[in-house]
Amino acid sequence: MTDASLATWTPRPLPGDAPLVGRHVRVETLVDDRHFANLEAGFRGHDQLWDYLAYGPFDGAESFHRYAEATYLGSDPKFHAIIPTDTGKAAGVAALMRLDLANGVAEIGHICLSPGLQKTRASTEAFALLYGRVFDELGYRRLEWKCNSGNAPSRRAAARYGFSYEGLFRQHMVVKGRNRDTAWFSITDKEWPGVKAGFERWLADENFNGEGHQIRSLEACREG
Repeated sequence: MTDASLATWTPRPLPGDAPLVGRHVRVETLVDDRHFANLEAGFRGHDQLWDYLAYGPFDGAESFHRYAEATYLGSDPKFHAIIPTDTGKAAGVAALMRLDLANGVAEIGHICLSPGLQKTRASTEAFALLYGRVFDELGYRRLEWKCNSGNAPSRRAAARYGFSYEGLFRQHMVVKGRNRDTAWFSITDKEWPGVKAGFERWLADENFNGEGHQIRSLEACREG
């Protein structure tokens, strides 16, 4: 039986390069090396950032720049710099990747946030903007999040951002000489409106006290 909602389905476009601008953050596609120095400075000395990535840590700015030049400027993964408004300096990256245009599926990955960007309104808004690009701007049907099953912070982040756990791919990869069992998560287009509303409630000024601390969690904000 044909799914009536897909009777007029057509392949989706690739993500474009227009910046995504929020109140607390600007998200820019990496198209040249202008942000490399700030990214390297933000990552420097925090080797734990690379524990669950297939690359890094780097032994200096030159090594990082060589890697970034070879990796950050491609079309898939399509890397984005996350730039908090209060500093104007790139402090993290995330990529839209494994872009399946025929089926409208994308993955968000290669996430690396400097310590100063972690657990901020800027970082949460950056992900809200990227997810909005996938679903609202491009009309994709599914967004995936995958991580090493042992990466507890990444699993918590996926749940916090509204992804549903789908299962474990055992012995999926060998990374840095170690086995990786991969945990899979997703958000579908039907779920996105509720996830989006949660982001909007969480980011609202009235959800923060005078010290800048949240009043309600993002999970609670999704509940209404």
